Amino acid sequence: MAEDNNNEIESLDPRISRASLTGGNHNDVDGLIHFQTFEVFHQSKRGTHHKHVGIVHAPNPDMALLYAKEQYARREKTANIWVAPSSSISSTEYEDDDIFSTTPEKLYRNPASYKVMDRIQAWKEREKKSTDET
Repeated sequence: MAEDNNNEIESLDPRISRASLTGGNHNDVDGLIHFQTFEVFHQSKRGTHHKHVGIVHAPNPDMALLYAKEQYARREKTANIWVAPSSSISSTEYEDDDIFSTTPEKLYRNPASYKVMDRIQAWKEREKKSTDET
């Protein structure tokens, strides 16, 4: 860990430098030049899905939760927050997009592809015309 003579934590993040963290137990960040990156997931209401909202840099998961609460839970209603180390997230590569080529078009599974409101409106107009004619 990069420390100066005053035992202050040095970081590329200016917020950490401004905090002038000194003394105490810095074992959580021993060997780290920079804080670890955590992915933040936010749940606005119980029973809804968590949504990825961003990242925070923190020395450990407890601090990541605190930073995530301060950063992502202050502007909107929050039921729950998850943090996960970015290094634990796995994803496909864009170059491997051929693994999805076996999936045929399935627009019928997407509710947005149905024109239900158009059909309802047309039915209402037909009903209105038939009542006006009688």
